[in-house]
Amino acid sequence: MKAKIKVTLKRGVLDPQGKAIEHALSTLGFGGVDEVRQGKYIEVELEETDEARARAEVEAMCETLLANTVIENYEIELAR
Repeated sequence: MKAKIKVTLKRGVLDPQGKAIEHALSTLGFGGVDEVRQGKYIEVELEETDEARARAEVEAMCETLLANTVIENYEIELAR
């Protein structure tokens, strides 16, 4: 089973990389771009075949290492 994890900064948390990307896009002539937010995408291949156990395992990974839950949110998608 494959876990696809998207980690993003919570609303209200300063995102300097997002601001840099927003500025660069504007400089390159891409107008009308507002509020760029930057994040991480992680894929984990799991041996677990039970979806509930796989989700619990990936949530534990996110809570302990993959996401800083004080300032970041995460979303998990499981695929077979």
